[in-house]
Amino acid sequence: MSAERFGGLRARIAAEAARLMYEEGVDQYFTAKRMAAKRILGLVEGRRARYRPADLPSNGEIREALLLFAERAEGSQRTRRLFALRVVALEAMRALAPFSPRLIGSVSTGHIRRGSDIDLHVFPVDEEALERHVRTLGWTFDRERVTLQKGGELREYVHYHVADVAPLELTVYAPRELRMRPRSSTDGKPIVRLGIAALSSLCARDHPVAWERYLETGEVEGIDALLEADEDEPLPGPFDGLLRDTGGDGDESDCAEPGEEDDPDQDYDPLPGFEDVA
Repeated sequence: MSAERFGGLRARIAAEAARLMYEEGVDQYFTAKRMAAKRILGLVEGRRARYRPADLPSNGEIREALLLFAERAEGSQRTRRLFALRVVALEAMRALAPFSPRLIGSVSTGHIRRGSDIDLHVFPVDEEALERHVRTLGWTFDRERVTLQKGGELREYVHYHVADVAPLELTVYAPRELRMRPRSSTDGKPIVRLGIAALSSLCARDHPVAWERYLETGEVEGIDALLEADEDEPLPGPFDGLLRDTGGDGDESDCAEPGEEDDPDQDYDPLPGFEDVA
């Protein structure tokens, strides 16, 4: 079976996978693309058809389709929500400064959707010191230990799920891993990873008016309304049209893939023009 033969099969599956992630809360690319393939291929000549891995879209293709859904569904509100999430991330990173926090994921890249959380990497010398610090901040959190297979070996990661203005997820790494270039599970490229200074510069570039207002007042206008969960609100629903147009594993993993060693004198600069000097 080929995408050419079935009129843009990869694009149709990518769009359906994006819809599943956006509308139905499927949070893994792996799961979404296989669910989408079964639904799309189930309509071929009225019977369930088989597919090859090559017929499935990449995680990057699904991510782009997901971004398109979010932009069409939310319009300018999505940009305001992105700024609010970046400010929450920035303030959290300032509070966690002793542990060299780095922002990754959809809030750093701008590929947010409704329900996106804030993913931070932290690099404590002593994890107990990190936990004491988080308690001192008055944050409510759950600690989770996850075992994953990376590079042919089992690795353990510790996550702190923090209930703040917006959900935060802290993933704990050893300090030596701060100078590594972790690879994205979405496209295999180095993960966009921002320090405090780089995130501040990004806010100033992408949201100049809102950033200036924030610097003057210390607040983001309407932040509670922007970040409140809107699970009960029906989506505007341009999705059927999108699927017709395109018919002609969520946010990238916050557990880093192995990567090459970075320059010890300069942290990885994931976006042109931004240096992580914090």
